[in-house]
This record gives sequence, C-alpha cells and structure tokens, in this order.
Amino acid sequence: MEKNRYKWIMRPFNALFFALLTFFTAVLIIASAALRNADDMVKRIILACVCLFTAIAFFIYKYYLSIDKEYDVIRDEMGMGGFNWWGELPLHLCNINMMLIPIAVLLKIRPLESFCFFAAPLGAMAALAMPGYGFEGYSILLPRMLGFFGTHFMIFIEGLAIATFKLYKPEFSDIPLTVLTALLTLLGISAINLILRWTEVYPNANYFYSIETEDNAILDMFYRWIPVPVIYITPCIGILAFYMFVITGIFHISDILRLR
Repeated sequence: MEKNRYKWIMRPFNALFFALLTFFTAVLIIASAALRNADDMVKRIILACVCLFTAIAFFIYKYYLSIDKEYDVIRDEMGMGGFNWWGELPLHLCNINMMLIPIAVLLKIRPLESFCFFAAPLGAMAALAMPGYGFEGYSILLPRMLGFFGTHFMIFIEGLAIATFKLYKPEFSDIPLTVLTALLTLLGISAINLILRWTEVYPNANYFYSIETEDNAILDMFYRWIPVPVIYITPCIGILAFYMFVITGIFHISDILRLR
C-alpha cells in the first residue's frame, strides 16, 4: 500500500499536527473564557457532556476501524491479527479519561480530578506523538485517522479543562493520593488484561501497555531495566509524579507572581 497517495498527510509534529493542536487549544481558551462567570455545576455538566460526546465519537470511530480493510492488512503485517472489539475498549491511559472525567467532576472526587487533569493531557499527547501502526503517514481525512487524532485531541483539552474551567487547582498535597490512584488504575487495568488473556476472549489484551511494549522506544527501555510484565511500567508512575510536581510548581509560581 502506498501511504503517500493520500493528501493531508498526518504525522506527529508536522504542520498539520500543529494546526490541529492550535485549533483545539483555541477551542479550550474560548470555552474557558465563555464560561468564566458560569456556575461551577454548569461547567461540570458541560464538561461531562463534552466527554460523553467524545465517547460516542470514539465508538463511531472504532466502528469505522472495524470495517477498515487496510487497517486489518496493516495489523496482519505486524503480526497483531485483525480488528477485535475487545482490544479497542476505552481502557488506555488516554481514552479511559472519557469515562473518568465525568465521574470526577460531577462527584467532585479530588484525587480523581487530579489524576484526570494530569493523566489525560499527558496520555493523549503521548498517543498523538507516538501513534500506533496504521495511524501515521496517512491522510487525516481517512475515518481512522480523523477518529484517532480527533478523539485524542479532545481528551487532551478535556483534561486541561478541569483546571481552565477552575474546577480544580493542583496542590502539592494532591500528589501522594494521585500517585496512588494511578497505581491502583494500573493494577486494575492489568487485571483486566490478564483476565482477557487467560479466558482467551482477547489473547493480545495490552491496555496501558502493561504486558507488552508494542515496540514503544521508551517502554522498551523500561523493559530492559525491569523485564517483568506490569512491574516494568511502574517507572511511568515516577514520571507522572515528577510531571505533577513540575506543573503544580508552575501553578504556585504563577500565583506568587500574580499577587505581586
């Protein structure tokens, strides 16, 4: 198959990538400004509804992926087998936030709000920067490309919206519980992977990449350090904690500068 026969080619960090990043960031800025004086509950409901819309779009995208013959060929060439709905559930670090954000903001669960604020943009950007097989070097107009990049950009801004809507402000005291939430989520998703594999419902289950690295360069490095499934992914928790510390520090520095 010749990928380059398509127009509007999408690759991480090319001009089209930055154009879409700019567009979605602008949407977030405009929405945050428009809702500046709105009641917090209104903001929470709107954000939950946007996540619901993204989840619906996600499954529509997965339907088109299920009938995408080219995608099946690409997966077969990589030894991953054809499309399987059990392997396309919203259980990765990025897309699981479509379900967690509404729960976090509507029920005002602070550790979960913190986890979603930090994990959703980080996970979504990681997916956008390192798309899997069949999602790089093709036209953005293809349904699978539009679905993949559209949903991940939406998740990216939905996570940030928790703070830009002023529903959550990170504090250093949040870090321990948020790290614990991340660890428990990793263990829960790893258990789902093992159940799907042991029951042979989906033998390639690998949500959160807790079992296999799938040729991800960073995860390959971690696996060389700790060659044990699930355990090898734990350095990512450390990265998340460091990322949280830096972002929280930026918020606090911003507050200090604003008060001067």
